[in-house]
Amino acid sequence: MKEVCIVPCPSYEEAVVAKALEDVLRPIGGIDWVESGMTVVIKANLVSMLKPERAATTHPALLCALTKMLLARGAHVIIGDSPGGLYNAVALNRIYAVTGMKEVEALGAALNGDFSQREVKFEDALVLKDFTYTAYLDRADAIINVCKLKSHGMMSMSAGAKNMFGAIPGTFKPEYHFRFPNHDDFAKMIVDINRYFADKIKLCIADAVMAMEGNGPTQGTPRYIGALLASSCPHSLDLTCAHLIGMQTEEVPTLKAAHECGLIPKTASELTVIGNLSQFAVSDFENIRTPHSLQFEGKSKFAATFVRTALRAEPRVKPSLCVSCRECERICPAKVITMKNGIPHIDRKRCITCFCCQEFCPRGALVVHRPLIARILNRKS
Repeated sequence: MKEVCIVPCPSYEEAVVAKALEDVLRPIGGIDWVESGMTVVIKANLVSMLKPERAATTHPALLCALTKMLLARGAHVIIGDSPGGLYNAVALNRIYAVTGMKEVEALGAALNGDFSQREVKFEDALVLKDFTYTAYLDRADAIINVCKLKSHGMMSMSAGAKNMFGAIPGTFKPEYHFRFPNHDDFAKMIVDINRYFADKIKLCIADAVMAMEGNGPTQGTPRYIGALLASSCPHSLDLTCAHLIGMQTEEVPTLKAAHECGLIPKTASELTVIGNLSQFAVSDFENIRTPHSLQFEGKSKFAATFVRTALRAEPRVKPSLCVSCRECERICPAKVITMKNGIPHIDRKRCITCFCCQEFCPRGALVVHRPLIARILNRKS
């Protein structure tokens, strides 16, 4: 099990971030492995065309500080991601501009402009035996995964492991949601992507200075934590992040899948954590707990299925916020959303609860709705 380091980072001021980044990397070996001439890809979270203060994307101040460290060692730096939607120069350049990536480019880093794709077989996968990924990652001698700590409609939490779903081209993402509509299988798919790139992923860093709670991963509320975390293992990083925001392994499907594979222990207390983890714990973080995280041991298969159905979380529309942009209709992998009188209507029988509509609604008009009994059970648990 890989060690995790956590340090204070009270703001995104340049000097503060630079010191915090040095402090969080030093105990786990820093970037001594970087050699002159090496190409390092920083896999950021650029999920949508949102400004840094919205806390949906990796903050440019952190990426700037990391870029400076890498350039000082003679590395060539590429920053990239593939959000949902079109994966081309026009779409990505807009996202680069709004998310602050031009600041990183001004320092000498390259923003990915290679939009080719590669198809591969992965025979050792849990579920993802073949897949398509963004070919620019092949140029990397090493990958540094720099994620944002956020709540997530489908996976409960988005951090290190989930950030690597950005290796799948945006136009393919709906297909993968449809291939793996079961939340546990989708989580195993995320674990498979991380396993496929494991030899290249040298570092995972979590931006938890300003996290996102509530209606994440794009339309939630910024929540101050004031920390940076780092590890060489995305799952160890995520287990620590989950502890920070009050979530257990069984409540986060990607952690559950990683634990079942023997990649992490059951609890953060079994990890080697460098730093004062309790100092940054947020007891009232507004998480998204969906029924797939509840335990039904001892129940019959019929009873478990009935209870899960009764407690099923689902996307709901807030008509007062909807602007009839039809983005949810366009992005829906199962094609179960139709517009009626300018408001999206969801076919509940066919909905696969992937929450893509909730994730990519530009106005936050779609939210994760949990039945009252599910909310009560989660509070009691």
